[in-house]
Amino acid sequence: MSRKNLRNSTRGGIADVFDRLNYKKLGPVYCYEGGDEFWRAKRRPCERLGIKISQALLRKLRRGGRSLYVGAGVAELPCLLAEAMDLQRHVEPYNLRRSEVTALNRACRGTPVKFRASTAEKAKGTFDHLWIVSVLNDPERFPDLSPLSYGNLDPVTFNPTRFEQQRRIVRSIVDRCMPKISVPGWVTTSTEEVVWIAEWCHQHGTPYHVEQRQYPTALVGDPICFIRVGPGAGERSRGKGGLLRNKTGGL
Repeated sequence: MSRKNLRNSTRGGIADVFDRLNYKKLGPVYCYEGGDEFWRAKRRPCERLGIKISQALLRKLRRGGRSLYVGAGVAELPCLLAEAMDLQRHVEPYNLRRSEVTALNRACRGTPVKFRASTAEKAKGTFDHLWIVSVLNDPERFPDLSPLSYGNLDPVTFNPTRFEQQRRIVRSIVDRCMPKISVPGWVTTSTEEVVWIAEWCHQHGTPYHVEQRQYPTALVGDPICFIRVGPGAGERSRGKGGLLRNKTGGL
């Protein structure tokens, strides 16, 4: 049984990393403008809500396993550190934004967490946990697909050709990530992205179960949920500050 609460030393390690982050450099990564005000408002909630998610995650993951994080950034720090420090898990966070990776790795010196400025498709081996949050509905990368995901599509300006191109890219990301999961395993994703994971599972005859409980996030605001995939998971269908950039670093 995994731990339900983080060790005090892990909580201290998370706080130390957040204290070492260079928020001035991170401002332009996360906001078009108002980066300083954004981080003043979001830093503590990001740390606090991240710890709550990490505690829920640790109840599901086994000690010594492996986790692949796609598009990981500041919001993922508590979960990454909790996995590595409390359960001695191997974590591989990927992020295509080199400036963010540099800032994150400087803050994570002395910890088991090291970000990679590369595409997650280069990850080797298999993982029993995939984290893919606010990647498949990124409004910057998928400006025609994202509004449909959030239910605010403008029928006047909607471009079906661009939407189809972006949908092919999203499906390609899922097709490259999901085979890296050893089953049974877990996927952590936003509630808006569950449909893409479910579609892949249906196409490959993989049982899955979407847990009902959702967890709020501090940055992009998309609630997070957990999906059990593989034998024994069963199958469950489901319905559905500053000028903020999407925080993901992409695949």
